[in-house]
Amino acid sequence: MSQKGKARRAAREARQEKEGKQVINWIFGALILLGIIYVVYAVATA
Repeated sequence: MSQKGKARRAAREARQEKEGKQVINWIFGALILLGIIYVVYAVATA
């Protein structure tokens, strides 16, 4: 494999890892937000 191909592959892997971490952060943020909304709803209806 050429050096250019190796460099592209490394860059692509780094980009995918970064994007994957962003997706995980968004998922956790959404879950926390939904949890807060549920608590507010449960308290308001109780």
